[in-house]
Amino acid sequence: MPAHPDHTAWPGQEGLERMTALPHVATLGTEDHASGEELLARLAPGRVFMMGDNPALPPMPARPTLADFFRLRLDPFTARHMLHSARRARDLGLDEPVVLACLLHDIAVGGLLRSHHGHWGAQLVAPYVSEEVAWAVRQHEVLRFFADPSVGYDYPDAYDAFFGPDYAPPAHVRDAYREVRAHRWYMSARLVTINDVYTFQDDDGVDFAEFEDVVGRHFRQPAEGLGFDGSPVAHMWRTMIWPNNFL
Repeated sequence: MPAHPDHTAWPGQEGLERMTALPHVATLGTEDHASGEELLARLAPGRVFMMGDNPALPPMPARPTLADFFRLRLDPFTARHMLHSARRARDLGLDEPVVLACLLHDIAVGGLLRSHHGHWGAQLVAPYVSEEVAWAVRQHEVLRFFADPSVGYDYPDAYDAFFGPDYAPPAHVRDAYREVRAHRWYMSARLVTINDVYTFQDDDGVDFAEFEDVVGRHFRQPAEGLGFDGSPVAHMWRTMIWPNNFL
């Protein structure tokens, strides 16, 4: 697996102790948070902040594909969850764009950010999928909180455990739901929630290879590789390639 020329190692940091710093968006309000002053106080001769490859992660190929991110970067638990959701949608005979939306719906959870993950995920994939697929990825984030008995979707039991039995989504989410409910692509996003399996099965052999044909037909893989095609979201894919860069 060839490494990209920009990350064959960590040019200029050879032989130095390389520290990682968690992003503030992930630590604000928690005991893990370190202020800018605390971070800078850790610097010392021979000790620097990490830039480039983290040897704890597998190297990415020169022109990363969606499959490479699933296998080498996304949290395995989340990747497996999305694969199971896509398999369920395929087994139900749903259209391939819906299967693809199920395959991608939590991609931000697996490699970028949890909060507003539908929005981040939709931005991440928008240059490479149809507008409808990106919309479904974005809006499943809203629809998952609202039951639709007409299609057999109930509020997930898991959410009582996740958020508490008395949790209610905030006003902006309720407002967004009313807009989504009236949209012509409502059912595309709703089908993502219907197949958003919360049982979180163990690995039973499901693999990205099952969906290479669907991805090949509906995901516009850039020849330069995800992260290196100059798209408005290339930096987001590079963030997942080098998630521990200090800047």
